[in-house]
Amino acid sequence: MGTRQEVRLRLAHLYADVMNVYGDQGNASALRYRCEARGITLEIASISIGETFDPRDYDLLIVGGGEDREQRRIADDLTKRGGAIRSAIAAGLPALAVCGGFQLFGNSYVGSDGKALPGIGVFRMETIHPGNKTKRSIGNVLLQTEFGEVVGFENHGASTWLDNREERFGTVVVGRGNNGEDGSEGARVANAIGTYLHGSLLPKNPSITDFLLERALSRRFGEGVTLEPLDQHHEESARKEASRITRRRKGLRQHLPGLLRR
Repeated sequence: MGTRQEVRLRLAHLYADVMNVYGDQGNASALRYRCEARGITLEIASISIGETFDPRDYDLLIVGGGEDREQRRIADDLTKRGGAIRSAIAAGLPALAVCGGFQLFGNSYVGSDGKALPGIGVFRMETIHPGNKTKRSIGNVLLQTEFGEVVGFENHGASTWLDNREERFGTVVVGRGNNGEDGSEGARVANAIGTYLHGSLLPKNPSITDFLLERALSRRFGEGVTLEPLDQHHEESARKEASRITRRRKGLRQHLPGLLRR
């Protein structure tokens, strides 16, 4: 896409002051960086609890992760916005919901205290935290997705179960993903992605960043918009190194029990 004519996009960062564990602000930074490298202005609006928000005014939407305490803080406010967000995403608004935000974009979330929080139903799924004595899903993750190989980091105690009709974001190669049983990770609806992978997701996986940006540009300026390719040597190097380390650690875990028995 040419840069002679000024191009602007608007990003709504929901609850950036509350939902920001494990570097989830990095996703907004990655979107801004890859816009600026192409001469595109990305205006980022941080939308907090109780502030005026109409998703139709924006080209992109992101929300980060938080623990149960933070999810309880935003749940009522998010529920009030739920209908508008669902409608905007159904109409093609690109969105990224991470971990705690991903859970509340589902149908419901039962926290570690056994109390249920309502979700807004963007993704058809249920999430249950079995309690703090249960082993957490934590560590580096490797996925196969339509964007190619994706690397990231998960840290969650709950398990998410997708409706049979719901599309997964990726299939787990290394890690636990949604529940550690069915091989699914995250969810996809239209141009919206939900995932347990935290703030390193977009900086290390530029193909996903560009997917969100391209969809945003196409909605604003018409189908057929393509992004100018960028030199992404550093991003690809980081992704490949993360992949190498993750695969190596998987191999060590597989061989360690045998070594200990010798």
